[in-house]
Amino acid sequence: MRIGELSRRTGVSPRSLRYYEEQGLLTSSRSDAGQRHYSDAAVQRVSLIRQLFDAGMSSRVIATVLPCVDVPGDLGVAEETFTAMMRERDRIDADIAHLIETRDALDVLIRANSRHRAELSTAPEPVA
Repeated sequence: MRIGELSRRTGVSPRSLRYYEEQGLLTSSRSDAGQRHYSDAAVQRVSLIRQLFDAGMSSRVIATVLPCVDVPGDLGVAEETFTAMMRERDRIDADIAHLIETRDALDVLIRANSRHRAELSTAPEPVA
């Protein structure tokens, strides 16, 4: 199928599909006229790539993880992929910890603001 059809079937823009190809995440063959042609399996591949991007992975990390899908029986690939996935999980854990700290700091500000608003609402009006 051509890039427009893959785009329609996946909901991913042709520009993004070209980016995936530039990053080595997706492959196509070329016609004599230079048009990209994708196999039917590309639909599932693009879906997996989108899931990995949605999980917050960079294209570099995705490129490290995808060989496990492509060559599932290769122990070396499996080990490299496992290491990359553990590193990514650690990154996500650190991001979560940072978000929790940020939320807690915001909660302190919200409580202080609530007290301040309550004090303002009970303060007598100044006489002009």
